[in-house]
Amino acid sequence: MLRSGGVFIFSVWDRIDENEFADTVTTALESLFPGDPPRFMARIPHGYYDRPTIERDLANGGFMTVPHISTVAARSRAQSPQVPAVAYCQGTPLRNEIEARDASRLGEATDIAAEALARRFGPGPVDGKIQAHIVTIER
Repeated sequence: MLRSGGVFIFSVWDRIDENEFADTVTTALESLFPGDPPRFMARIPHGYYDRPTIERDLANGGFMTVPHISTVAARSRAQSPQVPAVAYCQGTPLRNEIEARDASRLGEATDIAAEALARRFGPGPVDGKIQAHIVTIER
């Protein structure tokens, strides 16, 4: 329970198209599973970005003031396209969605993601935009 006068601070990822690695990987996997593409990244970490929705949810949660929402952009860097491909496809719950469709294709999904990242950012070190909202509200 947040005491009166306390400050609630949290962050949420912005929509997926503002987060280049996640967007590239998600789009690439559509080619592997066209009938049922794994959309975990768009649905969960990048699915709660709408400012009016956040404001409404905070009001419904009993907050009486208007939240301050700052959007912060940064860069995500990796030594190669393979690094974020493995991170997303094998190191997040996206892996569960890939394996639910066909566990034998996890390596192929990772390779397709790496190829898409290389096409967009080059074959060497990669650098992609990431963006989030920082929400602050007083009780």
